[in-house]
Amino acid sequence: MTNSSTPRRRFLKIGSAALAMIPVVAFSDRAIAATNAAMRGALKYQDKPLAEKSCSTCLQFVPGAAAKGPGGCKIMPGDTEISPTGYCTAWVKKA
Repeated sequence: MTNSSTPRRRFLKIGSAALAMIPVVAFSDRAIAATNAAMRGALKYQDKPLAEKSCSTCLQFVPGAAAKGPGGCKIMPGDTEISPTGYCTAWVKKA
């Protein structure tokens, strides 16, 4: 064989490894979502406020792109669907 087949072999090895990683990446996204669902349950998260307590007034809340749109939570990493009008038992008033 000539040296011209070396780049082709490298390309095939890298391509095969990338294809093999697709199920691993897809499964890890599901695992993260399940973890956040479990955390939401443990923290008794709900999409509505409790009196004056809401996610938008919580120290842990990370606002989203839009002011009234969903954001994130420092306690629930990777969860970007936290409602600003939601509430959970980890609520801490902003200073």
